[in-house]
Amino acid sequence: MRAYEDWVIEAETKGLKISGVILQDQIEELEQSEEALMQRMSTNLKVMRESVAAGLIGERRSLSGLVGGDAVKVESYRKNGASLVGEVMSGAISKALAVAEINACMGKIVAAPTAGSCGVLPAVLLAVEESRQVSEKELLLALFTAAGLGMILAERASVSGAEGGCQAEIGSAAAMAAAAAVELAGGSPRQTADAAAIAMKSMLGLVCDPVGGLVEVPCVKRNATGATIALAAAEMALAGVKSAIPIDEVIDTMGEIGKQMPCSLKETAQGGLAVTPTGRRIRADFL
Repeated sequence: MRAYEDWVIEAETKGLKISGVILQDQIEELEQSEEALMQRMSTNLKVMRESVAAGLIGERRSLSGLVGGDAVKVESYRKNGASLVGEVMSGAISKALAVAEINACMGKIVAAPTAGSCGVLPAVLLAVEESRQVSEKELLLALFTAAGLGMILAERASVSGAEGGCQAEIGSAAAMAAAAAVELAGGSPRQTADAAAIAMKSMLGLVCDPVGGLVEVPCVKRNATGATIALAAAEMALAGVKSAIPIDEVIDTMGEIGKQMPCSLKETAQGGLAVTPTGRRIRADFL
């Protein structure tokens, strides 16, 4: 079973970024050239940019009417200079909402690692891009860092809400985004591991309780909060804050918690917010 720690040690030994080690791993495993893999990742980044842009137009609404327009509200609030949390954080919130709203409206997104958590990673990376002078190649490499961690999350635990609860979806996305943001900001391989661990620890136990069985409430807003957790974790790691528990142990713990979580709290809409009086009413109105 792969371990993120092995990649960190290899990167430190060779003097590489974590993305360099992950990219080489994929070149060998998939038997594809670096150019081909970078092109595939470039396509993903293009879709991410397009879904953010589409979501910030604000014209779409989901079939249920529960989702749509909130991304534009946050973006307008930010552009008016009223943000309480600053440009980067506010920008990440609006972008995460934008992508998640596009998903709820059946638009095109990149599952990162899932459709239900699709807003976290693009929101964080594009918000960091706006605040720092980073190249397109650096963004693509940061996506490889996120993707590598995503592979380990899927292998050691799960990225499925039906299997591990929302911790496995939004939690995984937050960890992936935190690691990618650290690399994009010039952090070390070890700091990407610390950021991922801090983010994932903050999401442990999060249940998956979609109202009406739809990937809308509370899913869309959880993308936004997941993005803020990722940025907070990256900020701490870049400042030198370390995780007391290594990332691979945190991932294994997430997997164990997922196994212990009752079925009613794993995407079945049989528990949590889905069975509140309002949640039941929404389900009855929609269905």
